[in-house]
Order: sequence, then structure tokens, then C-alpha cells
Amino acid sequence: MTALEPRDADVPRLIEDVDAPAPAGPALPEGILGRTYRALSIGIVSVVFLIAFEATAVGTAMPVAARELDGIALYAFAFSAYFTTSLFAMVLSGQWADRRGPLAPLAAGISAFGAGLLLSGTAGSMWMFIAGRAVQGLGGGLVIVALYVVISRAYPEHLRPGILAAFAASWVIPSVVGPLAAGSVTEHLGWRWVFIGIPALIVFPLALALPEIRRMASGPADPQAPVEAYDRRRIVLALGISLGAGLLQYAGQERNWLSLLPAAAGAALLVPAVRGLLPPGTARAGRGLPAVVLLRGVAAGSFIAAESFVPLMLVTERGMSPTLAGLSLAAGGGTWALGSYVQSRPRLEPHREPLMVGAMVLVALSIAAAPAVLITAVPVWTVAVAWAFGCFGMGVVIASTSVLLMKLSAPEEAGANSAALQISDGLSNVLLLAAGGAAFAALGGGAVDAAHEAARTAASTSHPAAFAVVFFPMAAVALAGAWVAGRVRER
Repeated sequence: MTALEPRDADVPRLIEDVDAPAPAGPALPEGILGRTYRALSIGIVSVVFLIAFEATAVGTAMPVAARELDGIALYAFAFSAYFTTSLFAMVLSGQWADRRGPLAPLAAGISAFGAGLLLSGTAGSMWMFIAGRAVQGLGGGLVIVALYVVISRAYPEHLRPGILAAFAASWVIPSVVGPLAAGSVTEHLGWRWVFIGIPALIVFPLALALPEIRRMASGPADPQAPVEAYDRRRIVLALGISLGAGLLQYAGQERNWLSLLPAAAGAALLVPAVRGLLPPGTARAGRGLPAVVLLRGVAAGSFIAAESFVPLMLVTERGMSPTLAGLSLAAGGGTWALGSYVQSRPRLEPHREPLMVGAMVLVALSIAAAPAVLITAVPVWTVAVAWAFGCFGMGVVIASTSVLLMKLSAPEEAGANSAALQISDGLSNVLLLAAGGAAFAALGGGAVDAAHEAARTAASTSHPAAFAVVFFPMAAVALAGAWVAGRVRER
């Protein structure tokens, strides 16, 4: 018997090997809608869809609500109440998620978000309406940070760009349908049904997402490590940043010499709070995480501050109806989602930094091109095209900053760093919007709170220079963001 011939004892084993199926090849990588992640992905994207629909629908119904509740004078506080409480909730959510996992803050946030909507929808006075908006802000701040922690824990690094692109895509339908649906409901059923009806959407995300989060991302990042106590200093700083932002917003609305007092008090609270809550080196765009956090604020603040004046510019300077002026920005939802999708492509990962630099240049150019419609010979559709390109750039930058933040954060720091990213985003919005609004009013544009009423009635006009002094400085801020984008990689 030669060495190549089988022994009798080996025959049964060889027969079994022949009958056995051939070993499978390497499994294809699972996507965000694969069996492992499908329920979680659909659930958390539904949460974002709910927030997006609320943001677009409630803004449409709010002027009618304020008028019916005799609260036009308090109109701006309905926005600032949401913002100031959400800043505090972001810091609280970051600590809560890092120590106990994201499940509890997410569930509490969704519940508070729905409760705030119900409180505003049943309000009998404007102050009760504002209280509901404040409760909503607490819920929104808890939810957004907890969602980032869920992504950092439940999804491997190669899937995070894809789920963030899905977040951006979930804004497309609400950005188009939300204002139209809310306007129709407000006209035929009343504004209260806009607020009361949205909480019904909470049931589906809760039923789908929470069990999956409990399975894949619950508990502390390191179950063996002792649970640290809450950082009371950061919570106090969070209260300071919320109160400071509220005082600055109030001062910006008053626009008189006495308003310098709350403005100074707000700045005194904000400066130490921002330094304590954002990563060291953020103000000087230190390489890596500090630059990522700063870039998020520069991009979001400049773009959103400019976007707030686009519908008003089209109404007062080109005679468009408020509905058409608002819809002129609708295409931006699609291009924003497209930009987020582009950054998620694996082949572009090595080129993320130059991609972000180019995206910020695109954002700056779109902001600078928008006021061209102040020239009557320029077609009004020009601003829609410019804004579509700007939204593409924002889709790239916003999703990329989220991806880089998770990459640069240790698991036990994901909550705190996600909170810092959201604080940079939200705080820059209010500061740059306040600065743009003050410049707008100084050059004859009128009050910022009156701007909403002007957009609704199209009965007033503003001097073109008042718009130019908003858009061109914001374009310069966005261009500075291109330099910051070149520092997001650690060397």
C-alpha cells in the first residue's frame, strides 16, 4: 500500500468529506439594513424622521399659534426656549450615556419631546406654549446626543458613514412635505392638531429601536470598570451656557442701550462655559478633535444664519409668496442627503480631508451667490440652484464631522464628545444669527422677530444692503471653515 492510498479506517471519513457541502467563501460585509442592524437602523432613522418632521411642520404652524394665543410679542421666545434647554440636555445626555448607556436618555428624551408637543398643543396661554417648547428642547437635546452614542457603540466603523447618510436622507421628505402638510392641517383643522398629532409617530420608533438598543448598545462602555460619578462642574457649566445663550438672544431682540446689560451678562456666562465644555484647543482649531468640533459650529452657524434670511429676501425684494419662497429651498434636502451619501463611499475615506475643504468652499460660494437675486435682472431660481450646491457641501461636512468625531473618541468619551459637537453646532447658530440679525436691523432691515411677520404678509420691504451685510460676512465665515477643515486629521 502506497502512502497515497487510504487506510481502511480512513474510508468512512473520506466518504463523509465528499458528502459534506463545500466550505463557504468569505461572507459579504453586512450593511446597515442587513439582518443584524435592520431593526435598529429603521428605528433610529425613524426617530430622526420624527425630529425632522417636527422641525419643518411646527415652524409653519407657530405664527398662527402665537397670534391666537396673543403672544406675538413673545414669538421669539418660543424658539429660544427650545434652544436654551436643549443645550443643557446635551451635556446631561452625554454624561448619562457614558455612564449608563444611551438607552435611558434616548427613551427619556423621546418621551419629553412628545410631552412638550402635547403641552404646547393644549396650551391656553403663550407662556404655557413656551413652557411646552422648553420641555421639547430637553427631549431633543437628550435624543440627539444619545443617538450618536448608539451609533458609536452598535455600528462598526465602516458602517457609521452609511447610517449618518441615512440620517440626512430622512430629512428629505419632511423638508418638502412638512410645511405643506402643516399648512393644510392648520388651515382646515387648526394649529393645535399639528402639535398634538406628531406624538403619535413616537410609538413606532420606540417599539422598534429600544429593544435593539438594549441588545446592542445598553449599559456602560466598559461593564467591568467602576461607574464614575456625574461631573457636577460640567452640569453647572451647561446651565451657564443655556442661560448665557438665552440672555444673548434676549439682548439681540431688544436692540437698545439697556440690552447691553443682559448681553454682557450672557457673554460672562458663555465664555467660561464654552471653554469648559468644548475640547481644549477648539478656539484655535487644534488638529484632530478640536478642529472637528470647531468646524461643525462654523459650518452650521454660517449656513443656517444665512438660510434664515433667504425666504425673507425673496418675499420682500422679489415679491414671491411665502410658500414659494420656502419651497425654493426644498431641493436642498435632496442635495444635502446626496452629499452625505457621497462622503460615505469607502473609496473616498482616504480623501476625506480635501473633500471637506472643497465642500466648505462650495458652501461659502453658495452663500455669497444667494444675494445676486437682489439684482432684478437675475432670475429668482438662481438662489435655489446656489442653495442646492451649498446643501450638498453641508451634507458632506456635517456627516464627515460626525464620522471623525466617533473615530477620534474612545468609547467611554463618546457621549461627552458628541455633546461638545452638538453644543458647537447649536451655539454657533444662535450667535451668528444674532450677529446677522443685528446687522440686518442696523441697515434698515427691521426687527428679526418682525421679519417672520413680514415674510408671512409680504407687506413690507427691506433695503438690499441689509441683506448683503448678512450674506457676505457669513460667506467669509464659511470660507474660514475651509481652513479649519484642513486641520481635522491628526498628524
